[in-house]
Amino acid sequence: MTKEKAPAKKAPAKKAAASGKTVTVLQTGSPIGRTPDQEATLKGLGLNKRHKTRTLEDTPAVRGMINKVKHLVKIVDAA
Repeated sequence: MTKEKAPAKKAPAKKAAASGKTVTVLQTGSPIGRTPDQEATLKGLGLNKRHKTRTLEDTPAVRGMINKVKHLVKIVDAA
């Protein structure tokens, strides 16, 4: 006897910028020579090369990450 598995359920799609507030971040510094946690924070923000920008949802978690690497990034636009 073989049991058939039920199809996997898909997670509901998250609404990007549910509150409508976003922040655009520009990476200005290199993670070379920085502590591993700062490098991981940049990766968590989606930044990995200088002069790359990302538009992220403006949440306390994202603001905390930006604050941690504030010497390596610049806020371009906070809408």
